Amino acid sequence: MSELPDLPTLWTHEPHVELMFRPGDKVRDIDTDATPGFRGNKADAPTLQEERNVRFAELQEKLYANSRSGDTRSVLLVLQGMDTAGKGGIVKHVVGDANPQGIKYTSFGRPTPEELSHHYLWRIRKALPTPGHIGVFDRSHYEDVLIVRVHNLVPQDVWEPRYDEINAFERALVDGGTALVKVAMFVSLDEQKKRLSERLERPDKYWKYNPGDIDERLKWPLYQEAYQAMLDRTSTEYAPWHIVPCNRKWYSRLAITELLIEALKRLNMAWPPPDFDVEAEKKRLASA
Repeated sequence: MSELPDLPTLWTHEPHVELMFRPGDKVRDIDTDATPGFRGNKADAPTLQEERNVRFAELQEKLYANSRSGDTRSVLLVLQGMDTAGKGGIVKHVVGDANPQGIKYTSFGRPTPEELSHHYLWRIRKALPTPGHIGVFDRSHYEDVLIVRVHNLVPQDVWEPRYDEINAFERALVDGGTALVKVAMFVSLDEQKKRLSERLERPDKYWKYNPGDIDERLKWPLYQEAYQAMLDRTSTEYAPWHIVPCNRKWYSRLAITELLIEALKRLNMAWPPPDFDVEAEKKRLASA
């Protein structure tokens, strides 16, 4: 099978470099309409997305195939963002084009009573991808330094140490062979209002609407502070955050597709060799 190019010419830089959070970057300065690193436009998106989904699926299949031969590596995509940022669209239009056999998707909502009876990372550990799989977290362990902080669900002396604890947790994941792709998805309040309004106008979108989303909008200044602290404290060399502007859904989907492709490329995988005599099997099949 011939593989597609590693980076389309419509990108000026590799997205994992272009979008990486850097010390000093401010949440308040994020231009949610921007398309950093991409020189194309919306008209280019459908064809390019289809092509890149094929490339992503090729690499995902290679990851899965290698696990059948003993390779223990995996990939974990962490999608963190406010409601309407487009996390579900990434799952549907990007990850959904891969072989579901090699995907493990988990959406983290309000903790259940059982989950609350355990350490906050307990439910996270249960959802980690097994060898050869790509795990997708729709929200994640970062809820425990975001919504927990904003809503004062636990005292500061409880959530404050979690930044270092999360860093240690992710260090262990990376050392154990899991490549982390952490994406902070940002949408403007105006665009969020537009998307929430659409949910109220369309019966097929009612199920996606949550009255609590309006309450969360009113807390945006507090969320800005919480996201800033999250990025400042947990963007590390081994597990950096990537900032993706999400007002333009076509861009965020292309960008996150490339981040996944790049993570898989860095695993430097080849197709696993056969553990049988190919020519002998051809002869056996011909005479069967």
